[in-house]
Amino acid sequence: MVRLVLFDIDGTLIRTGGAGIRAFARVFATEFGAADGFEKLKFAGRTDRSLVREFFTMHGISATEQNFSRFFERYVFWLDHIMKENKSEVCAGVWQFLDALTALNEPPILGLLTGNIRLGAEIKLRQLGLWERFETGAFADDHEDRPQIAAIARQRASRILKRDLPGDEVLVIGDTPLDIHCARAIGAKVLAVATGGASLDELKRHHPDWAVESLAQVTPRELGLGN
Repeated sequence: MVRLVLFDIDGTLIRTGGAGIRAFARVFATEFGAADGFEKLKFAGRTDRSLVREFFTMHGISATEQNFSRFFERYVFWLDHIMKENKSEVCAGVWQFLDALTALNEPPILGLLTGNIRLGAEIKLRQLGLWERFETGAFADDHEDRPQIAAIARQRASRILKRDLPGDEVLVIGDTPLDIHCARAIGAKVLAVATGGASLDELKRHHPDWAVESLAQVTPRELGLGN
């Protein structure tokens, strides 16, 4: 039985109209005087820290903790500002799917598995009323490598359950091939949704357990969750 469901954020739970990308660009330009080459960054499925490190390297900026802190302090300021003026939306079927999970006789723990830093994730989800729906999670603050973030999320849920949580009791829901990869790294099941940047056919090529256009097309019971 699945005891933990981990959700990616961008393209899986919500669409922010590129708020995070705009905030990244604003900080690089205003704080570090670095704008060239930004279009080369591939955001889908990546972690915030890995993206910052890549851009630092591109521009010869030292990837020190001081520079990371400087970047993210300004990033969350701009993200909050841009989220308030951007058109953001919850992806199709998300509310119904979350409600159906919590209505199960033995509801699983709901968590986040995201490349966002924690405060960035909170800013995005709180704006759309979703932050409080999740009990645990792991973020880019925890590790730069996404499979390691997945392992940390599973460890945190294990502490809540007060027992080791095997991978086959975990379901990861995401919208990119990288979400599928990080789920497999911890032996988890995967539901891929084509509500982000990847098409349904592209997701299917990476062999998730299930692949749907959106969460509106599937219920937890159809995935074998619950009794």
